[in-house]
Amino acid sequence: MSELRRLRYFLAVAEERNFTRAAERLHIAQPALSRQIRQLEQELGVRLLDRTTHSVEPTDAGRLLMERGAELCESADRLWRDVRGFAETERDALTLGYSTSTGYGTAPALLAALASAHPHLAVTTRLLPTADIVSGVTDGTLDAGLVRCPPPTPELVRTVVRLEPQGVLLPASHALAARDSVEVASLAGERLLVHPREANPGHFDAILGIFEGAGFAPQLLLRQLSFDAAHTPVARGEAVSILGESAVDGLPATLVWRPLRPASTIELHLLTRGRGRRPAVAQLLRTASETARSEGWLHSPA
Repeated sequence: MSELRRLRYFLAVAEERNFTRAAERLHIAQPALSRQIRQLEQELGVRLLDRTTHSVEPTDAGRLLMERGAELCESADRLWRDVRGFAETERDALTLGYSTSTGYGTAPALLAALASAHPHLAVTTRLLPTADIVSGVTDGTLDAGLVRCPPPTPELVRTVVRLEPQGVLLPASHALAARDSVEVASLAGERLLVHPREANPGHFDAILGIFEGAGFAPQLLLRQLSFDAAHTPVARGEAVSILGESAVDGLPATLVWRPLRPASTIELHLLTRGRGRRPAVAQLLRTASETARSEGWLHSPA
């Protein structure tokens, strides 16, 4: 960089044929400009300018440097512009993965807030299983991921954005559906519809921990579909399910959601890489923090 700077200084002097005018053009002091030109000549081991009292003329070596040096500076300028173009593209783009469960309310609210706060940020979203989100953020194919109860991963930073109250999903005809809330202990005789543990070990363990806290282990019915908006086994009366409150919107009329007693929450996290955080990711994290505060997402239910 210092060599390029001195080359630009030389070109200004050679074009102006005058140190004073060149110094004014470059916005530096004339003695400093003269010193830089002398250092360039010393580095190259050749005189570049013939100086007289009233004028400055390039030598043969100086004319060669003028011709090729101008091309070099133009190439350098193009290179910096191209590299900065990549930086601008990275700064203004974000790829976010989110799981089905976070797509009911958390992801849409966060994305709406992000679009409002940073309208020039191009956000690409991908609906993925938790394991794919974790691996995607780890290998860099995703900038961030929104998931429930992600596993500890050394390369990743977990940021809690929501403590989502949990409730039980029941058929509207169920005896417990008439209650405002449901004691966990009252579910002792029910089968519990859950995803297989390998789909998200952290979430699986957290759900079973709710029942363990009540002193029993429920009989399990494993989900056969990764996504079932109709909650078919629950609608058929074959099982009940534990869901976050954001899943209430859009439930079939044949189903009801009731909060649990004692109150239980599940953590929703943003996953990001620990090193080399891009500006777009920092914007996402700031927006998530502001949204969590304004929405009251981090307040534990009474």
